[in-house]
Amino acid sequence: MKPTALLMCFLLVLSCTSTDLVENWKNPDMDSYTANKILIVGMTQNTHARKQFEKLLKLEYASRGVEAVMSVELFDAAFTTKKKSVEELKTIENKLIRDGFDTILLTKVIGVEDKRIYREAFVDYHTSLKTFKEDYLKHQDIFYNPDYYYQYSVYHTVSSLYCICPTKDRELIRKGYIDITDPNSMREIVKDYVRLITVVLEEQQLINPKIEPTTKEDSNEIL
Repeated sequence: MKPTALLMCFLLVLSCTSTDLVENWKNPDMDSYTANKILIVGMTQNTHARKQFEKLLKLEYASRGVEAVMSVELFDAAFTTKKKSVEELKTIENKLIRDGFDTILLTKVIGVEDKRIYREAFVDYHTSLKTFKEDYLKHQDIFYNPDYYYQYSVYHTVSSLYCICPTKDRELIRKGYIDITDPNSMREIVKDYVRLITVVLEEQQLINPKIEPTTKEDSNEIL
């Protein structure tokens, strides 16, 4: 699915950051979708990042008039300490439906890729390095200089939106793949990640536009 002008503009803004939308899919059978009560789940061993992510996304939904619940608020710490069976997950899903939930947003890290690049810019070696001596002198740092290469990690993540509505088929609504490159500030990465998700959801008519506060007090409550 090709992003439209609004999404393209936002991606250009994020191009200087380390959060990039790689692939985006929306269920073609759904023109639009509005959640009434959504459970936000961040699957990561980093508890602080999980809480930060779920809280910011909860605020985004709240500012759009949607009731959102963080998984860290709903489940105790023991929930993530052992694997769950199909029956256990079915029981959890049925309880969520009884409690009024109709949507789950599940975000997780699906892989980490370590990369290494040469720190210097590419040059035309056909003309610039004409002798063995020149070539060797220029690149001998390979043997002993740890700064010769720049090493970094790319975290591959996926964010999926599921309908668990009791009156219709429970199905995948949308899925987006996002890469996080060489994260330095977890706080800034989470903020960029949440902004990107909400812009894409709004673009795909899967979340309502933000409700502007009518008073200063309302504005402070949202912030």
